[in-house]
Amino acid sequence: MDTHDPNDPLRAHDLLMTRRRFFGKAAKSLGAGFGALAMQSLLGRELNAMMPGNSAAGALAGARPEPALGPHFKPKAKRVIYLHMEGAPSQLDLYDYKPGLRARFNQDLPESIRDGQRLTGMTSGQERFPIAPSIFQFSRYRNNQDGLWLSELLPHTGSVAKELCMIKSMHTEAINHEPAITFFQTGNQQPGRPSFGSWMSYGLGSANANLPTFVVMITQGIGNMQALSARFWGSGFLPSEHQGCKLRSGEDPVLYLRNPEGVSREDRRRMLDLVGELNEREYQRSFDPEVQARISQYEMAYSMQMSVPELTDFSDESEETLAMYGPEVNTPGSFAANCLMARRLAERGVRFIQLYMRGWDQHGNLPRELRAQAKAVDQPQAALLKDLKRRGLLDETLVLSAGEFGRTAYSQGALSTENYGRDHHPRCFSVWAAGGGMKPGISYGETDDFSYNIVKDPVDVHDLHATMLHCLGFDHERLGYRAQGRDMRLTDVAGHVIPGLLA
Repeated sequence: MDTHDPNDPLRAHDLLMTRRRFFGKAAKSLGAGFGALAMQSLLGRELNAMMPGNSAAGALAGARPEPALGPHFKPKAKRVIYLHMEGAPSQLDLYDYKPGLRARFNQDLPESIRDGQRLTGMTSGQERFPIAPSIFQFSRYRNNQDGLWLSELLPHTGSVAKELCMIKSMHTEAINHEPAITFFQTGNQQPGRPSFGSWMSYGLGSANANLPTFVVMITQGIGNMQALSARFWGSGFLPSEHQGCKLRSGEDPVLYLRNPEGVSREDRRRMLDLVGELNEREYQRSFDPEVQARISQYEMAYSMQMSVPELTDFSDESEETLAMYGPEVNTPGSFAANCLMARRLAERGVRFIQLYMRGWDQHGNLPRELRAQAKAVDQPQAALLKDLKRRGLLDETLVLSAGEFGRTAYSQGALSTENYGRDHHPRCFSVWAAGGGMKPGISYGETDDFSYNIVKDPVDVHDLHATMLHCLGFDHERLGYRAQGRDMRLTDVAGHVIPGLLA
């Protein structure tokens, strides 16, 4: 009798390798190739049943990559467009209106409010923490509640206030950029976990065989730039076919996609067929799922040779549409161009579209830099929502705009009536979502009079992820993958769906 634990992934891998090799060789000697394939399929299902969690566990055991799991229940959203404002925008100057702070200009932030909060090395040595009220005016825009207050820097965003689910009570664990971005992208501060987009690629699968399921685009902003690591859109322990594909601005959106000089498309097809045959032989020898991923990636690249040029050609867009996104829409790599590209990707079935806008790290000279940053994103992000809605896509597309944390109410360094900077602040910040099952036209959660602490309805990163997964039809506790000896998931061992955010 086998006394080994059948839930041990290493034991399962050993069983799979041994049985598949045995039956594969036996089939060759008996001339029963098709029977061997059927037996392999049955064995794969047998081993999946042996292991806890969902059917994805078989992939770790060396089986062929599983097809998309599919939603657990009927989804509201089919895809996500995630606008990440890298560097962390100031909620005080954009979304969280605190007019009472003007009477406290240059006063020290009360110790009872700061309450021993962990500080970064940039302000931990300051003798004072002078309150810096926003110098920007705010206006109230009609939504489905009492009105949404937005900064004068976001007039176009104000025009879509009725679509926004504004969350003012976000909080996070990390206080520095790298772990905070990693946490927001992957659900863990430590590198190595799959990104949200990779989980969606794994769970939902492809809706367009000619484009990746997960696409990333980057805009270089204005001001202080934080490092942007490729692992933010990496697949971690999931098969590499689920990692994000970065579209670059310029003549070659995807590197090495074009055929070399003198190589025809027919030549490339013959080469891929030969390489595919060799890789299939290697897979039959090693049963390494990454070999199958490599085959699928080669085929995707071949398909993208035709689909990407059409995707990036805006000549079929109307003048009205181009004008809606703003004057920079024809500038490759601009936020306006990337927002229009996001809409084009969405209507072509791409599951997860990630836009990074760099340059929001304003430790000093915030008013000047924030004006430029907000001007670059305001009209395009509003146009994206309007464009999706008029094409009937907003209801099934979940759009999220978020930074990795917020900004302090006190000034970092010198403070004047016209200039200030703000340090990192994980205790509270504002993000917004729209479409895809999120409740439109609301403001959720509240902060104190200093936008320093949350006083009502806190939402942490795991809660936001769980809620977004719910909109996409997934129970966040069931969307998992067995790795490193346990069942992993985007929300790790935390997270709650927030009913107040759902339509």
